[in-house]
Amino acid sequence: MPRYDFYQVDVFTDQPFGGNPLAVFPDAAGLDAPTMQRIAREMNLSETTFVFPPTVGEANFRVRIFTPENELPFAGHPVVGTHWTLARLGKIPLQEPVTVARLELGVGVRAAALHVQGGKVTKVVMDQQKPEFVSTASAEQVARLERVLGLSDQAIRATNWPVQVISTGIRQLFVPVRSLADVQGLNPAKQDTPGLMQLCTELDPETQATHGCVMVFTRETQTPAAQVHTRVFVPAMGVPEDPATGSASGGLGAYLVENRILAATSPTTRISAEQGIEMGRPSRIEIEVDGTPGNISMIRVGGEVVPVIEGTLSW
Repeated sequence: MPRYDFYQVDVFTDQPFGGNPLAVFPDAAGLDAPTMQRIAREMNLSETTFVFPPTVGEANFRVRIFTPENELPFAGHPVVGTHWTLARLGKIPLQEPVTVARLELGVGVRAAALHVQGGKVTKVVMDQQKPEFVSTASAEQVARLERVLGLSDQAIRATNWPVQVISTGIRQLFVPVRSLADVQGLNPAKQDTPGLMQLCTELDPETQATHGCVMVFTRETQTPAAQVHTRVFVPAMGVPEDPATGSASGGLGAYLVENRILAATSPTTRISAEQGIEMGRPSRIEIEVDGTPGNISMIRVGGEVVPVIEGTLSW
């Protein structure tokens, strides 16, 4: 009978039952892709990760990431949570104040800085790719987007900011909205998912805007420490709403700096985003953007992690 230990953590929070839950299988040797997909569907979290020995010398581990429906080449909270879990299990030797580790992902090897105090990891900050600005929606597409998301007329257009597909490792659609009330009023169950997917396909025919991952955001926030309030919807991948999305937060940082919505500060612009509040899973994601509009050189995303469950899966 196969038996695999797993660890469930909450990522981008300092409190259990907040942030984004993640299941980590730290010793996944022997599992094939169909089995990992079935396990991810059984865990029924936005993502589950499976850890293997690396196939390239510069990586410490190889990690595969699955949603309940698909495998992903890259995602933020799984990378942060997997680093933290491997460190907690003693699989990453720690040195204070910062330990650098590298994971082999579907997009290549990515580094993360593990901030260490008293022998424990206090937060993980992961590198993302230099941003790629893929496409910008037309006025007609923005008007349709308001309808399919269930927003009121002009809720997007009133910002005078672009709707864009951006990638810092995976392509996603970024949608600015004029007010916190508009964002809070969104109901994923009432969205026109086929219409949303059609727009994603139009804006990025090759990858359909990362399989329909849409980040809606506003500069109005609930907490004074945050500069932006976000919600993320990924219905095509079995995730109606995501409580904390590290990959999209990196793209958001690039969007805010590139479009001069937040002034760039040298050498690094630091942005704090709040997410998951509408789901009862408040999350805090820290974003770092190196560079200036037209010359962004690096994106990093980080946050805290807390453990919640340990178990063994057998069948």
